[in-house]
Amino acid sequence: MAERERKHQLKIWVTKEEKDIIFERRKLAGFRNTGAYIRKMAIDGRIFKIDHTPLKETSSLMTRVSTNINQIAKRVNSTNNIYKDDVEELKEMTNEIWQLLKSILSKLP
Repeated sequence: MAERERKHQLKIWVTKEEKDIIFERRKLAGFRNTGAYIRKMAIDGRIFKIDHTPLKETSSLMTRVSTNINQIAKRVNSTNNIYKDDVEELKEMTNEIWQLLKSILSKLP
């Protein structure tokens, strides 16, 4: 068995309320291991949890736009025609992406 990396133990006593707060904050920070959470807080003092949902939405929209562009390019190459509806759809999707990016940027400090 490998030798333990952390050889020194610290013990603290807390009230039930303090323990509940620590465990609640640990969950909110996304930690499963209480020891790792307490070490991180004691050493760094802060934990930032970032919500990546808007970026995932943007990525999804970008994928849809890319797919549509490829389909339109294929159709244009085979028929030598581009349709107004295709251009409008791309404009709408591009606008959605810009709105989402503006929303993300407005939330930054």
